[in-house]
Amino acid sequence: MGIGSRISSQIGYCFLISAYRYGKFRSHHNIYIIPITNYILTYISCEKLKNYTQAEEGKKSRKMSFKNLKIKPGRLLTTIHETAKAFGAKGVWGPESTQTGVCRLTLSDLDKGVRDWFIDETKSLGCEIKVDEIGNIFAIYPGKNNNAAPTAIGSHLDTQPTGGRYDGIYGVLSGLEVLRTLKENEFVPNYPIALINWTNEEGARFPMSIMASSVWAENIPLETAYKLESVTDAEPVTVEHELKRIGYLGPNKASYKTNPIKAHFEIHIEQGPVLEDEKKLIGIVTGVQSYAWYKVRVFGKAQHTGTTPLAARSDALLATSQMIVKGNELAKKHGCLFSVGVLNVKPAVVNVIPEHVEFIIDVRHIQDKGLSAILGEIKKEFPKIASESGRALSLEFDHIYTSDAVKFHDDCIACVRESASEIVGADLAREIISGAGHDSCSTSTRVPTSMIFIPSKDGVSHNPAEYSKPEDVHTGFEVLMSAVLKYDSLRKD
Repeated sequence: MGIGSRISSQIGYCFLISAYRYGKFRSHHNIYIIPITNYILTYISCEKLKNYTQAEEGKKSRKMSFKNLKIKPGRLLTTIHETAKAFGAKGVWGPESTQTGVCRLTLSDLDKGVRDWFIDETKSLGCEIKVDEIGNIFAIYPGKNNNAAPTAIGSHLDTQPTGGRYDGIYGVLSGLEVLRTLKENEFVPNYPIALINWTNEEGARFPMSIMASSVWAENIPLETAYKLESVTDAEPVTVEHELKRIGYLGPNKASYKTNPIKAHFEIHIEQGPVLEDEKKLIGIVTGVQSYAWYKVRVFGKAQHTGTTPLAARSDALLATSQMIVKGNELAKKHGCLFSVGVLNVKPAVVNVIPEHVEFIIDVRHIQDKGLSAILGEIKKEFPKIASESGRALSLEFDHIYTSDAVKFHDDCIACVRESASEIVGADLAREIISGAGHDSCSTSTRVPTSMIFIPSKDGVSHNPAEYSKPEDVHTGFEVLMSAVLKYDSLRKD
């Protein structure tokens, strides 16, 4: 027991006088005599004694900090595999039972199932659950200062049709493992921690990526998201319809103003080959490149393939093919990326020249001005191709979404960098720019944000064979937990 526990903080001054031969504690005129075994004379003001005691308690608290938390290795990976099996395992790529991908499109029945499971799991840890009007789920783990905005860990549980087991899923389930670890160690953070499942990050079923986090950040209107129609259903349905159908159109307003967080951390597989090629274990993500999606419609004329000479044709598909080639040429010129992943042809008959083609371009650049430059050339070159490819060709551009280049917050990056250095060593971590968009792009417009990457085998993602080593999965989780709790310890709300 420390000295401070034996002396009242109400006493103005205390004399601690050694009394080698005293057999008991006694007081006289506010002077306390304490038996100790050596001759010491010390004069201490009680305020200094109080400060000393608090400092010692602080040292003890730090010694018992999150760095000493007991972790259950392997449980996170088990949870990843169990939820994959229960909610959408698809796409066998190897002989093991865990060697499949996951197809869990947003707001589908499988998505509802994993959402229900997620809420049950977080409730069992003592979390308060908030579901907002765009279906985002906030599971809030209590801290010491529960009136303050929580520090958040967020990602997504929806996948691509050809998705793997890790994209997004790893981020949410790593956050869950953080909360499980805190609960089991009876560790109470200074501030609450929110684990967030963001709706429709992928933009696969409803063609707008990072949709619901963008609504929360008030970067897009709620009604715009509600009216989006599905592109993977035989009969298109809207986001609003499906939210109601599966019971996840929540009562809380989707807004950073009414449902705030203090900061946002996200862990993710890299989805590229850089970390693996350089034999790095952790990517310290400092930002995200800009990207834009446009729907392009090309209009030609349907004619018989056997009776229409080449010079007399208005072939919408031929013109589209030339546009795609030109897009890739421009990407090489500007040092960026151009892709087409969706292409629809009508009337799609063997002996009829296509009269209508609709395709979506995905253009990405590390700088906003670079993205603007290539888009400017695309909008100049594509009409030129249309005018030179047939007698009656025309086209339209329909803007879907643009995400500006993102620079993450220095404080959050520092927490990740320090954690990575402590856990894997500075030589096995590197700074990296994300090539893909993430929900952290949305949150970074409103609160301090950063991300963590772990290696992806062969850089493969959006593919059932998406894979990260078990040891990398575990290491990433440790870095995430450390970074979040470092930030928690630095907050001065």
